[in-house]
Amino acid sequence: MPDTTLTKTRIRAGIWEGILTGPASPPALEVTLLEKPLAGVTVTALPDQLGSWAVRVPVPAEVLSDGVQTFLIRDTATGATLQHFTIITGVAMEDDLRAEVDLLRAELDMLKRAFRRHCLETVG
Repeated sequence: MPDTTLTKTRIRAGIWEGILTGPASPPALEVTLLEKPLAGVTVTALPDQLGSWAVRVPVPAEVLSDGVQTFLIRDTATGATLQHFTIITGVAMEDDLRAEVDLLRAELDMLKRAFRRHCLETVG
């Protein structure tokens, strides 16, 4: 199975865009913000590029507020986080440290859920 890589290309007009390489068929992707999935994620084959897919993630205006919002893009089949992006609004960005802390919190929440699921499966 080839490695799957998702590379950001740009964010424009409220849509995050990236190129996914590796899989022969389009994987099911999930984009979450604060553990809530976002709707409208598309994965489209790139013509003449076998195993390459255009990924588009619309960022709804209603999810933006003051502070740091970190969006996680995951493969739903494997649960692997393929990419993340952060949007900071309302304050000047003194340092990217707040975005990194927010990403760590999101990853920790994901690990806690996986650990709890594992514990339930091994006990039951």
